[in-house]
Amino acid sequence: MASKGSAHGLDLARTKMRQAGVDEVAIDTFAHYYRLLEHGETGMIAENTIEPLDMEALADVDVSADVATEAIRKTAVIKLNGGLGTSMGMERAKSLLCVRRGLSFLDIIARQVLHLRKEYDATLPLLFMNSFRTSADTMAALARYDDLPVDGLPLEFLQNKEPKLLAANLLPAAYPKAPDLEWCPPGHGDIYTALRGTGLLAQLLDAGYRYVFVSNSDNLGAVPDARVAGWFAQTGAPFAIEAVLRTASDRKGGHFARRKADGRIVLRESAQTLDADKDALADLSRHQFCSTNNLWFDLQAMVEALDARGGILGLPLIRNVKHLDPADKSTPEVIQIETAMGAAIEVFEGARTIEVGRERFVPVKTTDDLLVLRSDVYDLGKDFVLDRAGDDVPYVSLDGEFYKLVGDFDKRFPDGAPSLREAESFTVAGDWTFGRGVRVVGDVALASSAAQRVEGGAVLSEQDQDG
Repeated sequence: MASKGSAHGLDLARTKMRQAGVDEVAIDTFAHYYRLLEHGETGMIAENTIEPLDMEALADVDVSADVATEAIRKTAVIKLNGGLGTSMGMERAKSLLCVRRGLSFLDIIARQVLHLRKEYDATLPLLFMNSFRTSADTMAALARYDDLPVDGLPLEFLQNKEPKLLAANLLPAAYPKAPDLEWCPPGHGDIYTALRGTGLLAQLLDAGYRYVFVSNSDNLGAVPDARVAGWFAQTGAPFAIEAVLRTASDRKGGHFARRKADGRIVLRESAQTLDADKDALADLSRHQFCSTNNLWFDLQAMVEALDARGGILGLPLIRNVKHLDPADKSTPEVIQIETAMGAAIEVFEGARTIEVGRERFVPVKTTDDLLVLRSDVYDLGKDFVLDRAGDDVPYVSLDGEFYKLVGDFDKRFPDGAPSLREAESFTVAGDWTFGRGVRVVGDVALASSAAQRVEGGAVLSEQDQDG
């Protein structure tokens, strides 16, 4: 079913973007997706059009030290850093959250890269794709690392913004009492548009770089690893994504598949899955691999692909329906046009995937994830790389009413996270505050209808602990 759009709606959106100083490449890209939306494009990928994808594992690949070193010396690193951590109650860059020993995500990322530069005698430039909301905080936090910037390259570039569109008629939404809410980011697929619009793609090529490694700033497992760089260089592929085996916690998330029509690898997100196919999406034995959002691309191949398509890669549309003010359900429904950067895998002939260990995928989307990262499940070495202490990461589920927001979470762990390296699972229902040096062993579930305190030094072991 076609949406009610109009040339008038698109003209209004273009004018609004120009007046806000949005780059012309981004405006043209937005117009491409607006027209798709107008013609009823939903971006859905039906189960009967795809088949499961198998792939090689990094553990089984031979990469010589020379190949790895040469590849990492030709690599530039980009971190996606536009997120505010609003789902955890934050109003600034999520990467400013403290993770360990007073170090934030940004501190650890900077130190990982500085260490690798020395180890491989590599330039390894680091660039952050910030949003208009994360730029100032991020740049202030990175100012302490004098040797981080690389001559001739910026430390940051900004992702674009686009108008939210009223679902009723596809006109740009107006919200005079909070004009910022009239805008949204175009999803992380915008990275290619932003790199082209800022001239950074050409700049990196001119400076002699061949490969780019991109990952999320909230995933400290995503180190620009020389062995993976070497594998990518060896394949000669234009584009690749690191994958991990899906677990129960990934059931609702996206996965890789092969498109029957042309044999290309596709990345199907949950938002692109029909209701009738939700069971197939959740079937871990059928669709075994999900994306880490750690991806690699060949700079020359990316420039050529963008040139051939007039600057628009043509990633699949993700039609995201929300309320104009997400906190106010009485505001009208809007459509946010989004794309996912991993979806570029289907654009490139000969693109590859490779299975990596779960240690390269440690995203922090909730305070449950944050507790694991702050605990002793991971050691942080001199190279600032996370080293998992045990075989498995424990399952953690904290009561959303008391722990969802970072401020509330911090109050209940005033002396730091408990030891979780001997834990299988840790479930907390109710309002519990934890003293210093608490240990969790095996499967532990705490439940209480009244506020409780776990004293310092306590050992919580395998039985339900009721308050």
